[in-house]
Amino acid sequence: MNIRIAILSLLIITSCTEKKPERIGNNSVKVFEDINLHFNMSFKENPAKSTNGILRLDAGRVLLKKIKLPNYQIQPKATVSLTLTSNGDPWDKSGSMFIIPSTSNLTLLDFEAGTFDLATLNTKYPVVTTYQKDSLLHEPNIELIRFMTPFGVGHFTNDERVKDRKPVYIPHWENEVHWSQDITHLLPLLEDEVYIGIFIDTWTKEGYNISATIDFEESKIPNHTKKQQTVIPLVNTAKYASGQKLYDEFSRSDLQVEFDISEPFTNAKLYYITTGHGGHSGGDEFVKKENQISLDGKSIKTFTPWRDDCASFRRFNPTSGTWKANEFYDDVDDCEKIASSDLSRSNWCPGSDIQPEIIPLNNLSQGKHTLTISIPEAQEAKQGEDNYWMVSSYIVYDNE
Repeated sequence: MNIRIAILSLLIITSCTEKKPERIGNNSVKVFEDINLHFNMSFKENPAKSTNGILRLDAGRVLLKKIKLPNYQIQPKATVSLTLTSNGDPWDKSGSMFIIPSTSNLTLLDFEAGTFDLATLNTKYPVVTTYQKDSLLHEPNIELIRFMTPFGVGHFTNDERVKDRKPVYIPHWENEVHWSQDITHLLPLLEDEVYIGIFIDTWTKEGYNISATIDFEESKIPNHTKKQQTVIPLVNTAKYASGQKLYDEFSRSDLQVEFDISEPFTNAKLYYITTGHGGHSGGDEFVKKENQISLDGKSIKTFTPWRDDCASFRRFNPTSGTWKANEFYDDVDDCEKIASSDLSRSNWCPGSDIQPEIIPLNNLSQGKHTLTISIPEAQEAKQGEDNYWMVSSYIVYDNE
């Protein structure tokens, strides 16, 4: 009886003295606030120059900023939100908001500042996968959200040239486009100070205006996520660096990524983001192309990424071209016209974000593994027909 009382007393004392996790509440971290992203060759002359903490890389097409993020002891839900308007660019462009893994000591900053010349790697696509030599480690940037700008949203909304183009089935042209995605699975990366960037493939001096936040909503659950989960960057073919080419290599060969794990993975998931671009009506943007994903020679996912709901985004696309019988025209009285923004595409619409494909891997054994990505009918980039695929992928797994 005395022993039982002693044990009970010890348990009571331990529970009373155990420190409860500190609650810090919800947080909204402003990454960018109404910042203008545009193309300007003068940025190329001094890419390391910071204005209000923002670096402009690749002649201004990449914005990069170091952000201080809260460290939670209570499990939060993390959401990335992005709002965009045109500042005069009338076109649809590919875009990506990304984070540089803190484990990388060789990054865009080194490539753009010239402290590491990509040409020394002797490859057409030098920053697509992990590169390691001696103490240098480059890991691919991880996408927080992939998006596609619409045609002219905001800047051209009230323009006289487009007001009569509005189809009867939409109430008005929108003033902005907004996207948000749950990125709680990336919490292991979202701590302390990190570099977060935005890329848009614009070639205009006007570009786009952008606001972006990462919102943390605290729960009542102790935060074990950062300790128990790990994120492994695998591949990212987006053109973040000025010395990088558009990735049309799928037209010639598969993309293979080798990675070595020192301990078994449990509850592993592969996140896969893919969009096809370019080539006019017969290219990778407008023709269905199968994506094949294999791990260690075994198929884990085969699908054809495609969006056929693009007409639902018409209200964001005031400057979209319109056609009749495949010829451009502006006859607003003719009800048979079709807008470019209405056309189905390879996993995106002008004005849409792109959701990752989540592929369960379950448990992975210790040792070497190979991820293979194949798009067998992808087309080669030709002059005036820039076929290419933006593909990124990473693994999230439990380590406890």
